Amino acid sequence: MKAVITVVGKDQVGILALIANECANAQINIADVSQTILDGIFTMTMVVEFSEASVALSEFSGYMRNLGESKGLVIRVMNQAIFDSMHRI
Repeated sequence: MKAVITVVGKDQVGILALIANECANAQINIADVSQTILDGIFTMTMVVEFSEASVALSEFSGYMRNLGESKGLVIRVMNQAIFDSMHRI
């Protein structure tokens, strides 16, 4: 199962590393990543693979949401099928 991680917040050192490390700790493989910084605002979309994950999507999603809040970031994790449905015209 694939999931999409989105991150938005004020640019700061180590955001990508933070997310990548948390994925690695949970045995979640990063399949693709896109990031940009617009006028000091960091935005990232990451597609990850949960097939070997050591945690459930719902647990990881809640953990990442809380981690984001503690770092001044908005971090969301959702099933890619739901993400695709939300963005289909």
